[in-house]
Amino acid sequence: MTAPVTPRLREMRWWDIDPVLDLEKDLFPEDAWSRGMFWSELAHARGAGATRRYFVAEDPDRAGGVVGYAGLAASGDLADIQTVAVARGHWGTGLGGRLLAELLSSATDFECAEVMLECRIDNVRAQKLYERFGFEAIGFRRGYYQPGNVDALVMRLTDPATSVQGTEING
Repeated sequence: MTAPVTPRLREMRWWDIDPVLDLEKDLFPEDAWSRGMFWSELAHARGAGATRRYFVAEDPDRAGGVVGYAGLAASGDLADIQTVAVARGHWGTGLGGRLLAELLSSATDFECAEVMLECRIDNVRAQKLYERFGFEAIGFRRGYYQPGNVDALVMRLTDPATSVQGTEING
């Protein structure tokens, strides 16, 4: 028996939108992003004036290949994590940490001093991942996730470069 293949991370491209949407609908059925939202984000991810970075994780052993994705938006010295998602079969493998580390590295490339994010208040798994990377809860956004009217926990990380260097990515 062969060992499972470690998913490879790479830049997300337009041809990844359909498999990403499949994952999006599975993981976030009530508030899944639309095709147009992903197209819009990717339109700002290329060229000299790029303000976005999106990544996918590919597993060649899985039909469709994409088992995770993540995205970041940068503006001035502030970055905002737009999304991090990992297929259920890859939970607990460290893939979420690898994707988050790529986003924080991108924030450093964009010369951002802080990184912000919103996380569903009921997504404790994600909150623990962000805390391992040094994010701290700073507030709430009531009813942020619609149509379920679920609150968001707002989290902030200062100095993303230090966070990536000091975090062991294995969980």
